[in-house]
Amino acid sequence: MNGEATAAPEYLAAHLCERLAEADIAELGVRVEVRGGSVLVWGPVPDAACRDTVLRLAAEALDPLPWRHDLSVVGTGAPDHGEDLS
Repeated sequence: MNGEATAAPEYLAAHLCERLAEADIAELGVRVEVRGGSVLVWGPVPDAACRDTVLRLAAEALDPLPWRHDLSVVGTGAPDHGEDLS
């Protein structure tokens, strides 16, 4: 990222949002917020593989900005047992 090394956090965050949309990950509820001079990537993802993809894309798009994540893996599969309503 030659010319982007001094890019504004807002620009790099928008670039990440575009990459997430291209990968159909934005639909999952992953959010990207600029907070001061850093970026927060947060929201639910369906599995660890998706989380890894989001983290890889964020690392690539946000370099050299400081950033952090708060991604929650929320399973979307069928439950393995019935719900006890007693």
